[in-house]
Amino acid sequence: MRLIRKQRMVPVLREDRVTIENGAQVLLLRYPALEETGIVNHCFSTRFGGVSEGIYASMNLNFTRGDERAAVEQNYRNLAEAMGVDYGKLVLADQTHTVNVRKVTEDDAGKGITRPQDYADVDGLITNVPGLVLATSFADCVPLYFVDPVHRAIGMSHSGWRGTVGRIGSVTIEAMRREYGTRPEDLICAVGPSICADCYEVGADVAEEFVCAFSGREREILKEGRLCPKSGARKYRLDLWKANEIVLAEAGVLPEHISVTDLCTCCNPGVLFSHRASHGKRGGLGGFLCIRDE
Repeated sequence: MRLIRKQRMVPVLREDRVTIENGAQVLLLRYPALEETGIVNHCFSTRFGGVSEGIYASMNLNFTRGDERAAVEQNYRNLAEAMGVDYGKLVLADQTHTVNVRKVTEDDAGKGITRPQDYADVDGLITNVPGLVLATSFADCVPLYFVDPVHRAIGMSHSGWRGTVGRIGSVTIEAMRREYGTRPEDLICAVGPSICADCYEVGADVAEEFVCAFSGREREILKEGRLCPKSGARKYRLDLWKANEIVLAEAGVLPEHISVTDLCTCCNPGVLFSHRASHGKRGGLGGFLCIRDE
């Protein structure tokens, strides 16, 4: 196994292999910058360490792709054990490409995994409760991690192209400010593994959304691509990593406090699930973040 990284002087993510009780070897990705805060436990999953089979092999963390529910539940147990967190305290988002952010409390423990969800259309989660694990699902979209070491609060959001246009990163920061007194300049943030600009072609309709939403900076995130041979329509290459970095910086996060991924899901289909690389025949990855118990 070899991860293909985009060009950076220093790798942004660290790989950890954890052998758990049932003998599975779970491969997790972690951000040193988040760990250095000293207050959080976090990771981004890979395809390794689960029990799912076929196109879902092996660590599928998505209940909606057609995999057996029992297998997905066991995958979450393996992940929780590898992280060293309580399986019963995972809280799963209900992602529908919105910019809705939900405050998570003790009453939400287990929702979406061990208990039914009583909320819908939630693409971001925030909390200040130690031990609760914010969980989000991905297969090309952008994971966003937020850590406020001053007020001991965290956020985890799912940012596809719609969420990026809607600036869910900024919406999450505002929710943390409102609920916990978070100041953007105190935040340590990470833009997680997702599809890179070289792999992400979009049509003119999506490109126009970004031209409007990022007026004056559109050249930083959009490049003209090929002509579609069937329709003759122009395609564009979209850099969601840079777009989300801009969102965070314009919301007040200091540039030196933003870690931007160097791993593309589509470039690494043997290690990371990718919707585009698999033409939709795939499982789901997970982003996880919790506050350590004092």
